[in-house]
Amino acid sequence: MQYIIAAVAAIVGGLLGYFISNHLLRKDADSVLARAEEQEKDIISKAKSNAQKELQKAQKKSKDIRDRDAADRRNAEKDIAKKKQELEKQEAHLNSRQEKLDSRSEKLDKRADDLREKETEVEGIKTEIENIKAAQKTELEKISGLTADQAKEILMKDVEDTLQYEISLKINEAEQEIKSKVDRKTRDALATAIQRCATDHSIDPIVTVVELPSEEMKGRIIGREGRNIRAFENLTGVDVIIDDTPEAVVLSSFDPIKREVARVTLENLTLDGRIHPAKIEEMYERAVKETELRIVEAGEQTMLALGIQSIHQELVEIVGKLNYRTSYGQSVLQHSIEVANLAANLAAEIGGDVELARRAGLLHDIGKVIESDEAGHAKLGADFARRYQESDKVVNAIAAHHEDVPFETPEAVLVAAADAISASRRGARSESLEAYVKRLSDLENIAKGFNGVDSAYAIQAGREVRVIVKPEEVDDRMVPKLCYDIAKKIENDMEYPGQVKVVLIRETRSSETAK
Repeated sequence: MQYIIAAVAAIVGGLLGYFISNHLLRKDADSVLARAEEQEKDIISKAKSNAQKELQKAQKKSKDIRDRDAADRRNAEKDIAKKKQELEKQEAHLNSRQEKLDSRSEKLDKRADDLREKETEVEGIKTEIENIKAAQKTELEKISGLTADQAKEILMKDVEDTLQYEISLKINEAEQEIKSKVDRKTRDALATAIQRCATDHSIDPIVTVVELPSEEMKGRIIGREGRNIRAFENLTGVDVIIDDTPEAVVLSSFDPIKREVARVTLENLTLDGRIHPAKIEEMYERAVKETELRIVEAGEQTMLALGIQSIHQELVEIVGKLNYRTSYGQSVLQHSIEVANLAANLAAEIGGDVELARRAGLLHDIGKVIESDEAGHAKLGADFARRYQESDKVVNAIAAHHEDVPFETPEAVLVAAADAISASRRGARSESLEAYVKRLSDLENIAKGFNGVDSAYAIQAGREVRVIVKPEEVDDRMVPKLCYDIAKKIENDMEYPGQVKVVLIRETRSSETAK
């Protein structure tokens, strides 16, 4: 404050000197001086007043700061006291826990000592038991006359036989359980699908009989020195058989399309009456065009009947050609139509894609029209269908219907099932006597190849095999497993339509004579 006053005084003195120096020459210097003194007093008074006010403000501010510091100090002391109290409580709790842990540790140490003592006792008992077991083992070997390894082998053999019997029972139980759950729905679906499909089969032989208007026509067909018949056979690729059959000739060829063209050609020639090489060539060309139209018409009628749309024209023609193809005496077109209907019905029963199943079922055998030795008809048909923009699902169903490739869709499985149903039902296909007898013989030989089998008989056209075992070699525990093994062997080694049931019979007979 003193410094402020001094500074103000210095300023005022400077001002007075300035005024005095400026007014020395003035006459009224006294009055000026008096006024300056009065101003000086006023300035000094104001300065003191301002300085006093500033001093009071500073003192009040200093007091407020001291009060706040004192309050903060009191709050800090309270917090410190509270935290100190909490720390003391935690310390007391930790001390209590430490005491408990020390007590537990002492108990655990005591228990560990007891356990070590008991372990020592157990080791002694184990040693004693081992000695007793060794003595018993030696005694048993003396009594039984068997070593430990021999006894173990006998025991393991008995255990193995028991387990084998148990496994066989479990396998049979599992199979029966699965069949009981699945067979009913499967039979219902198959029965419904088959009942809804009624397709006739036409058996097409390798020869065609053409009726003639008269016996005289045979000579005209042969021609002078046989020139007409040679020209006909060379042009059509079909053998003409002229025998004693009245008013008829036989056309023979393994190619049904060629045989059909030859039939149409010969019928047109007999109607025209003029038979010579030039006329034969003319009628042959007309017959080829007529047969091609019939093929296309057959394909289009099939597509219309099945409601299949958006299919390439080449595939339509191939389907039409199936009408002139046979497999095991079964018309391939009729078989394909039946498979299409069966697959569609099965798909409807299980909630599958009906249109996909019908389309794939119709096209599954188109590979039989394509002649090639490089691959089977399933692969050829799949490649052909892929070439004409059929979907991958249809291609897979065609390729997999003989299980050459894995199934990728449920509809592919349905097509394979429908193919098996159509091919295996009675009367659908003709089978040579030699193949039939061979299949029965193979079934019996497979069953007789197992140890303990006395005899085997294939019955019901090869759909069941009765196996009779030797009771002294095969006991009741071995029967389920042996029956299972025979069925698996037949399944892996043979190809057959439908299913083959294996029935294993074990019979023990005893007889006495009363005298």
